[in-house]
Amino acid sequence: MQARTISGVLWNFGEQLAGRGIGIAVQLLLARLLVPEDYGLVAMMAVFIAVGNSLMDSGFTQALIRLPDAKQVDFNTAFYSNLCLGLLSYALLFVSAPLVANFYDEPRLVLLIRIASLSILIGSFQVVQLSHLAREINFRLKVWITLPSGIVAGLLAVILAALGFGVWALVAQTIIASLLKLILLWSFQKWRPTLSFSRNSFKTLYSFGCKLFASSLLDTIFNNVYVIVIAKMFSTPLAGLYFFADRLQRLVIQQLFMSITTVTYPALAMVQDDNQRLKMAYRKILLTTSFVVFPVLMLMAALAEPLFEFLLEEKWLPAAPMLRLMCVAALFYPLSSLNLNILKVKGRSDLFLGLEIIKKILISVVLLVSVRYGITGILYGRIFTACLAFAPNSYYSIELLGYSLREQIRDVFPSLCLSLVIGIVSYQISIHVDWHSLSKLILLGVLSTTAYLSLAKLFRFEALSIVTGIFFNRIQLLRRPKTTPC
Repeated sequence: MQARTISGVLWNFGEQLAGRGIGIAVQLLLARLLVPEDYGLVAMMAVFIAVGNSLMDSGFTQALIRLPDAKQVDFNTAFYSNLCLGLLSYALLFVSAPLVANFYDEPRLVLLIRIASLSILIGSFQVVQLSHLAREINFRLKVWITLPSGIVAGLLAVILAALGFGVWALVAQTIIASLLKLILLWSFQKWRPTLSFSRNSFKTLYSFGCKLFASSLLDTIFNNVYVIVIAKMFSTPLAGLYFFADRLQRLVIQQLFMSITTVTYPALAMVQDDNQRLKMAYRKILLTTSFVVFPVLMLMAALAEPLFEFLLEEKWLPAAPMLRLMCVAALFYPLSSLNLNILKVKGRSDLFLGLEIIKKILISVVLLVSVRYGITGILYGRIFTACLAFAPNSYYSIELLGYSLREQIRDVFPSLCLSLVIGIVSYQISIHVDWHSLSKLILLGVLSTTAYLSLAKLFRFEALSIVTGIFFNRIQLLRRPKTTPC
């Protein structure tokens, strides 16, 4: 299991690195060919497509991964349930498309939603296959499925955008990527459904998954509530600028972080009953994630303006300050998400749901206040809620693992402080020197990275040795303590 976990981390990291690199390149090309209004239209319907995907999955993916002795009938039950839920999701979106268009006063959304929702139907055929890959920690195959799909779909989207198809290029990208991924999954993943369905299996899977679905639904709605408010109260182009900056930040950071949690969730689920091993593994994952993610976030925040100046046209420059504030808010994302991951590993989806409800109430209150101060006020409100959410998210890690809030802060504090210092210095240099934007990106990027790694080595950061060990296959994320017999 240890070797498979490390191999999974490396392969999934490689997939995320290559996939995100391709994704960013495609988004930058599309941004040059499209206008903020096109992204604004996608942003308006994104929340409804995401809700449909959440309903289609309904927590079955996580439930299957966590189920210790999953049998063929369990996979069959999940497969047919997902197909039915996918059809239901598509039907609901098809019927409600005119209502969404009326809400935004944007008639173009009717056809856009009805076509884009086809990706949900396609996705319903993938859930069980992806669960199999996750259970087996077989992320090598996932790499060879995801990358070609993303590359082909991205290239076709760029061609469509160049031919003047506008927002339809973005819709086509999503559908084509899903369809190609489906074809490759069914070609290379050997599981096939049989004609069996178990009511008991459904109850077992759904009893765990339904609470995760409710949590996911809340999370999906409130992750997109900012775009909904901006599009409704301000303008479609402004919503497009916000959506593009948020997508860029998520491509670089959250997907990088997800490459770690995607692999470690099934691995941690295998030792869910051994709190000592679980805490040790979780602590190493937290150290590793914060050490990698924090400096990237701070460097993105510091170099947001030269990044947009060099890579994009002037029409996208107003999104640069938005990206900076989003990166600051995202500092709390790894800490909160890893703590929530422990609840899933322990099977406490009820606590997971309770925490999500508390946080969403907090987001609603802060948004009601911050929206009065425009887009900047909304972004500062996002930072404030991200900061406050960390405390309740970490509470149950204390209860379930004995990993106190003080210990967690102590573990991530060195990486956070060093990243903040590097980021602030880089930002001050960037705004005070009259260099070409490309020179700023290259020189400050190289100098900042070198300084971060050198100082981490000088001050003997534990996280640095763990990261180095992972890449040399020497670290054992789930090894037992020395006092425990092998």
